[in-house]
Amino acid sequence: MRAGRGGIRLRRLMRRRRRLVALGLAVAAAAMAASPPTRGAPRSDEQEPPERARGPRVTKVTAPVRIADAETVRLLRPGDRIDVLASGSASGPARVVARSVRVADVPKSGDTVSGDGAEGALIVVTVPRRTASALAGAAAASRLAVTLC
Repeated sequence: MRAGRGGIRLRRLMRRRRRLVALGLAVAAAAMAASPPTRGAPRSDEQEPPERARGPRVTKVTAPVRIADAETVRLLRPGDRIDVLASGSASGPARVVARSVRVADVPKSGDTVSGDGAEGALIVVTVPRRTASALAGAAAASRLAVTLC
């Protein structure tokens, strides 16, 4: 039995492993260079403008909502989670316009009638932009109510 042969075998094994890793990296690089660019990625000559140039992407907005029952609004506090319901007629069922939205503010108001004659009380909720437009459309066509979550 020879004592020096183990070191040579180990070095030979390590050289083979390095060559295999280098070969694998070369094949991967060649495949990436030969493949066409993906559909969603912009080409180098069609770079998108930086994010700052387009402006920040807003996902949540605050929306004022006039609730028909002013007494119900007195129960609300900022931070509460509510569902906003719209009812078009007294006989029809109410539909949920916004689910589990956060109350941002409950402005204090001395009267329950606004300048344009609309009854109720105002609250401010934090909602996604799409939900804010749905709330505005529902407020124009029907009376709004809330339920606490």
